[in-house]
Amino acid sequence: MYAATPNDTPWTVPALAQAKRDGRKLVMLTCYDAGFARTVDAAGIDLVLVGDSLGMVVQGHDSTLPVTVAHTAYHTRCVARGLSRALLVADLPFQADASVERALAASTELLQAGAAMVKLEGAAPHKLDVIRHLAQREIPVCAHLGLTPQSVLRLGGYKVQGREAEAANRLREDARAVAEAGADLLVLECVPTPLAESITRDSPIPTIGIGAGPHCDGQVLVLHDMLGLRSGHRRPRFVKDFLEEGGSVRGAMEAYADAVRSGKFPDAAHSYA
Repeated sequence: MYAATPNDTPWTVPALAQAKRDGRKLVMLTCYDAGFARTVDAAGIDLVLVGDSLGMVVQGHDSTLPVTVAHTAYHTRCVARGLSRALLVADLPFQADASVERALAASTELLQAGAAMVKLEGAAPHKLDVIRHLAQREIPVCAHLGLTPQSVLRLGGYKVQGREAEAANRLREDARAVAEAGADLLVLECVPTPLAESITRDSPIPTIGIGAGPHCDGQVLVLHDMLGLRSGHRRPRFVKDFLEEGGSVRGAMEAYADAVRSGKFPDAAHSYA
């Protein structure tokens, strides 16, 4: 078994880049309250995401679209109180990044609530402007490409992205663009394994996969999915119930962290060809 907590040093943004250089896999989970945050931290999880997934797994909506900045800030404050080591990332919810002014105001609120980084979806020109604007103002940014849940209406559902050659090339270009704009981290969601591997190999910033195969620099799962809790939605292929093998909530988190760091998760059964 890998040690659940390799060391007690709090994670920082520069440490993420060092982890990529060192070939150390990063382990990320979503979290929405202080109680789970304390357990996540004790289990040695490296990054915690207050995701807009809270709209589906906490609030019971059919998508992430109803989540607001106020919702995210509330849960960020709760989670921040339970962490001492993991780096806390907070989602910019739907349309919070529609302009650089809105994104700066929302990001400031989330960092003041306790986040160390904000996450935004997409690489359209105005999204790249937002990344540059935030980076120039000392706000760390995590980009998110592939399946972007806030675009579910335009995409026509939750589908694997980048299977066709044109779409794959566009994803590669977008990954380069968000890094050049100043993003510090990149989430790749529902991307074929070979494409995620090539993006990760070429990316100067760490990649975090969710349904993107084993070759990303790290992995993220929604907490409720990792614990086998049903949210009323179809279970994605990339989800694995770690509670079955962990035996307890903390045991499940440690089993997940060990599987990511050892390269056992995700396997082919939890990835897309």
